[in-house]
Amino acid sequence: MPRFSIIVPCFNADASLLQTIASVQAQTFRDWELLCMDDGSTDQTPRLISAASSSDSRIRAFRQANAGPAAARNRAIELATGEIIAFLDADDLWVPQKLAALDRRFRQLDAPDAVFSRVGFFKSDPYRPGTVSTVSNKPLKMLDLVGENPVCTMSNIALTTAAWRRSGGIDPDIVHAEDLEWLIRLVGSGARVIGMQDMLTLYRANENGLSANLSAMHRGWARAVRTATAIDPAIGRKEVATGEAVHLRYLARRALRTGQPPLTAISFALRGVKSSPRGFFSPPRRGLAVLGAALLAPVLPAPVRRIGFQE
Repeated sequence: MPRFSIIVPCFNADASLLQTIASVQAQTFRDWELLCMDDGSTDQTPRLISAASSSDSRIRAFRQANAGPAAARNRAIELATGEIIAFLDADDLWVPQKLAALDRRFRQLDAPDAVFSRVGFFKSDPYRPGTVSTVSNKPLKMLDLVGENPVCTMSNIALTTAAWRRSGGIDPDIVHAEDLEWLIRLVGSGARVIGMQDMLTLYRANENGLSANLSAMHRGWARAVRTATAIDPAIGRKEVATGEAVHLRYLARRALRTGQPPLTAISFALRGVKSSPRGFFSPPRRGLAVLGAALLAPVLPAPVRRIGFQE
């Protein structure tokens, strides 16, 4: 039984997959298995997975008809044998010390059920991230998940197999924010989810793909929040409005980063202010920067609009 089972869902990932696998093979902690679940790719991904598994017995290759990343993760975990589940997307990377840091944290007397860390967001050079996420020193609460997702990406969380079973797995019927909805159920199940101040995960900022569909992202967020309010009735309309303002501010910022039409950023920003001025302008510097950039977007060229809003 390996210490870690690393779950990598793969769909048409031949441009980045080998770099992702290499970041696992470079780990200083070597007691792991890596389960690559190909989700019906039509490029060279299956061949790359097969070659990797042939050269490293710790890498296990699987394939399913295309069903989405949630189903791919769920299926891979059914086949996993490790004590701790760690997720990694096929275009993200880990720093070499990640598994060693996780192993130490899970062995401590106050070991949590799940762990995440700071994330570095990069476009081309993973070791020169444009921004780095912040992490609270307190365990995640349900209310923390109503606005922006503090975990940021599935590549940034690891948990015990017992905690995974209690969470019920990821809902394969949710396409956007399925990770947030699952995190809400994980915390709602009583799991103690702790953040670490180390930057252990490197997220590849991608202007295309699922996360570029901003309206669908907002619908996914609303679906996740319905789960949160069903689990915790103490989350009322005021808390939801504040969380929505924070989420809409994020979408406005993302619209600026990805070169969306200027009115898209303006719409999200103004909706965020209307939902909760206090939430949108907390902290004031961030809210003012996003609103100002959105309002100026129609008179600025796209490259200028992106400045300051790159992950």
